[in-house]
Amino acid sequence: MGTNHDMDDWFGEWAMEVAATELSSPLPRRWAHTQGVAERAVEVREVLGADAGLLLAAATLHDVGYAPRLAATGFHPLDGARFLRDEYGADMRLVRLVANHSFALLEAEERGLREELATEFPLLEQPLLVDALVYCDMTTTPDGDRTTAPDRVAEIVGRYGADSVVGRFIRRAAPEIFLSVERIEAALAAQPRYG
Repeated sequence: MGTNHDMDDWFGEWAMEVAATELSSPLPRRWAHTQGVAERAVEVREVLGADAGLLLAAATLHDVGYAPRLAATGFHPLDGARFLRDEYGADMRLVRLVANHSFALLEAEERGLREELATEFPLLEQPLLVDALVYCDMTTTPDGDRTTAPDRVAEIVGRYGADSVVGRFIRRAAPEIFLSVERIEAALAAQPRYG
């Protein structure tokens, strides 16, 4: 069992190093959000079992595509996934999680990139893992603090504007985001408590 935890630790450290390199200097606020999302991943790891390390890596790298040097299309899930695949040969489950995090397919549709994203990085058929990443992202503020999913969605709409691409996307995705968060909160509540 120790080997899995060692591998998870290595995976998490690698992800943190990559994210820090790409985000900490050029985008300190995005880096703060990333660190908060990674903290949420550590908090929910008990509901993920063997996939806890994968969740931590995905949480840490989900916004790496915002890094200025990686922003080829300007759509951060796609840019980040291509970077992880092409520069690191990263695990394809990780790449697909980054590509599709927080219902990115809906934003891709708004941007005319749905077919490209869906073909290149199909959705991962692991609902608990997908929900957990949504939970981590959508319960963390831009500054890395804890928040509720409704407040996070409202903050995103306020920051980008209701009629922007991101504003339209997040309003469309909100019902699914809230359901994902509810499922993870239910899974956490069902965990046995010790001590």
